Amino acid sequence: MSNHSDRELAFIHDLYIAPDWGERFAELIDEHITLPREGRALYVGSGTGGHALAMQERAGKDLHLVCVDESQERLELARAKARALKIGGQTEFHLMQPEALDFADDQFDLVMGDASLVAPERLPEILEEMVRVAAPGGTVAINIPTASSFGEFFSIYWEALCNAGFAEQASIVEDMINELPTVSDMEAMAAGAGLDDVRSWTRIEEFDFASGKEFINAPLITSVLLKGWLEPLPDNEARARVSGHIERLIDEERHNVDFALSIKATLVAGRKAQ
Repeated sequence: MSNHSDRELAFIHDLYIAPDWGERFAELIDEHITLPREGRALYVGSGTGGHALAMQERAGKDLHLVCVDESQERLELARAKARALKIGGQTEFHLMQPEALDFADDQFDLVMGDASLVAPERLPEILEEMVRVAAPGGTVAINIPTASSFGEFFSIYWEALCNAGFAEQASIVEDMINELPTVSDMEAMAAGAGLDDVRSWTRIEEFDFASGKEFINAPLITSVLLKGWLEPLPDNEARARVSGHIERLIDEERHNVDFALSIKATLVAGRKAQ
């Protein structure tokens, strides 16, 4: 399992995760959310800043973009990019927890949130905070993977737990499946948080791996997804044993074709009630 420092994880995020995983969710925002021509916009979970700064460049100097992230190391990389692009004066970067945004109510004409790698139980508080700081009539948009994502992995994970001698813990897989919100769950959550005209867009995305070893060693898997999936196991020895079974099962079941990990990438958006 990954034992990288926070700084190393920030570079991994920038080099491997944002350009592949992140861009697929960013494209949903680019396709369906219109940037205001002027005013203030907030990007929650801006990561190392690639998508946020591309939006700032498109929007021009009359839109002030405020970016927040819960990783100081990712923010440092984002600030360096802003300086290189010479748009640091139009863009702010702040270290904040998305559940506790340090802004007054009704501040932003547009609030966007990348919650694609956030634990599902955090979503209600994050969305409530995003709505709180949006100006009345402003757009609030959040992206997440929704129910049925990771199905190929979860079936293998359940079998790997049993094969590794952890059958009594196989119920954690069912918990992981059930905690992913459905699209209608997210729409209801958005409406409950105070958004009108709630809409959503979903598309299936696939991540292909040529072998079990390639899957286990991929930065997205080992540094982010698998780290969370294996966290409930008792210790590192157990995690390593289960990882070995996952690798073998992928090779047994892929039948000489790539193993595809699929997700339902979903964007939910609405207007803050006046």
